[in-house]
Amino acid sequence: MNTTDGLERKLREQLLLARRVEGDRLMLADDVLGAALDGSRPLTPNERAALALSPLTMRRLRQMTIERAAQAWTGSAGMLRAASGSGPLGELATDDGHWALHFLPQGASWQVILKLAADAPFAPQLMREQPMLRVVDGAGAIILQGQLDADGECENAWPFGTAPAPHFQQAGAAFAVQPVKAERR
Repeated sequence: MNTTDGLERKLREQLLLARRVEGDRLMLADDVLGAALDGSRPLTPNERAALALSPLTMRRLRQMTIERAAQAWTGSAGMLRAASGSGPLGELATDDGHWALHFLPQGASWQVILKLAADAPFAPQLMREQPMLRVVDGAGAIILQGQLDADGECENAWPFGTAPAPHFQQAGAAFAVQPVKAERR
């Protein structure tokens, strides 16, 4: 898209949103607009016509789009707490409370499980879109990478030779859960 096309699109958008129609009211419910935004249900031809004829409904759709963009998850971080240092490490949680890392002994090694909290504001979107996720330690080493299963979990064998607690202590006592961005070619 060149600059002229972008400017024209922005001007058209401003004209549509600034337009006033006598007796205008919300023509579509928030759940209909929300379903259209998340792609779970497209607007019918009549709903599209109602949207085009109602600047108020169009402004509501724009506001919902802005709110959803603000709620988009970009990553979560956590730290190894002082209380976690004694004995085997069983669980770590991100500071926002939306993710937990569980560590289960498996023979001489460990299994690590990433769990998404069901009440996280972005949980429905992540469960629907199934993006690739990565957990890294404070030094940037990858602990786990994969997609959530139907239970909101992703698991893998612990990739390091040391147990989780000493590993985190040596790697900055921090970790992060991140979306994996697709590489552009």
